[in-house]
Amino acid sequence: MADFTGFARPGRICADAGTFPSHFPPMKTRFILIHTSHAGNVGATARAMKTMGFDDLVLVAPRWANVLRREETIQRASGALDVLNNARVVETLDEALDGVAHLCATAMTPRDFGPPTRAPRAHFAELLGNPHALLNNELVTHINTAQKPDSIAFLFGSERFGMQNEDVYRCHVALSIPTDPAFGSLNLGAAVQLIAYDWREALGGFGPQPALEAPRLADAAAVSGMLRHWEAALIDIGFLDPASPKKLMPRLNQLVNRAQLSPEEIHILRGVAKAMMRHAVDKALAEGGKLPAPADQPDSP
Repeated sequence: MADFTGFARPGRICADAGTFPSHFPPMKTRFILIHTSHAGNVGATARAMKTMGFDDLVLVAPRWANVLRREETIQRASGALDVLNNARVVETLDEALDGVAHLCATAMTPRDFGPPTRAPRAHFAELLGNPHALLNNELVTHINTAQKPDSIAFLFGSERFGMQNEDVYRCHVALSIPTDPAFGSLNLGAAVQLIAYDWREALGGFGPQPALEAPRLADAAAVSGMLRHWEAALIDIGFLDPASPKKLMPRLNQLVNRAQLSPEEIHILRGVAKAMMRHAVDKALAEGGKLPAPADQPDSP
């Protein structure tokens, strides 16, 4: 039996897509390239798969028997070497389809005979029983949720000729990526990326990546010290009258509290205050006037 490692688990709640049934089992996902002629496209496919969390790649009779080890393949994979190492090369499509339940051909234009041609997102919503994921697409068929397949394969033909009719006829659906009708030709790697993205999103997606480190907030002592520093600087430049301060400093305190400054930002603001005070001294010396009265400055944290 085939060994599937590209498991994809649905379950993330989407604001506009509802929730996939929690009882739905992991979906085994395989990408199959048929008669690929350019080594770079194999590497690009591996990269596209890895970015979407898939790693089951099968090549059917590629032009180069050693395509997985060719320099161009490795370069275009851009680090997705685990996908290349896990990939298999087989002679026939039958071998590539071993263990797969649901077959998706890819086609730029509809054929007169064969499986129905569908947009990827619409078909994936039907397949997973999640009509809420559709926006302007209408369900054409209804798939019994009790009969959902547990594995899926996406088939891509050669760069020059696409998929042969007899291979398309074996599939349950022909996926057609919506493109400009005047220019619908896609590079193989780009087509794999689009299908992989739509499938991953249908399964729940990854969501935005969190920050590597949660931002740190400056403590109250650091904020208080910075405000005292600014108060002295504002007095030096004549912006704040110490005899009639009114509510300037309390208002600045509230502004800083709303800003939720980090320690690094506190250091920047203290540097600005220091520059203001130095400028006031330089200006007084240049004009031959009286130097600003020294103000108590808190030590830097």
